[in-house]
Amino acid sequence: MGVMARWYRVIQFTAFAVVASMSIGFAQQNDTGPAIGPETNLPLPRYVSLHADEVNARRGPALSQRIDWVFQRQGMPLQIIAEYGHWRRVIDRDGQGGWVHYRMLSGARTVIIEEADTALRARPNPNAAENAILEPGVIARLGDCNPEWCQLTAGGYRGWVEKTQIWGVSPAEVRN
Repeated sequence: MGVMARWYRVIQFTAFAVVASMSIGFAQQNDTGPAIGPETNLPLPRYVSLHADEVNARRGPALSQRIDWVFQRQGMPLQIIAEYGHWRRVIDRDGQGGWVHYRMLSGARTVIIEEADTALRARPNPNAAENAILEPGVIARLGDCNPEWCQLTAGGYRGWVEKTQIWGVSPAEVRN
């Protein structure tokens, strides 16, 4: 076999491996509701947060896989989009991510402020008093949510923010 033929076979195998690894653990959408993760039986996609202050996101669901990204902010919200064994495929608000071991994630819900000068209001009403002003990039603990507003806690302040100003909660999500 010539050099070119060997390289072609290597490229062909690599392309197959990448396509195969991309399809691992993605949930199947069913007709009765949201997609369900094959490992946890929890809905996909779903939001979680980082448990540690430094977490490696890998190309595939194994320690032997290359590290593509390193998350460096404990409590940062992430979205799980796939599962495979003890691994979860996550993305951040910019769509960056990879495969992370489930122990590096927390079920504690957080959100990240997207808009400049986001008012943390006393009630879920645009005319309610402002308890604080939050800057983009602030991570806040998520509380209750109605269809348009979510209750947050950040920096010792508590109040309500419109869902359109945060990332880490789905638009239709309601929490009590």
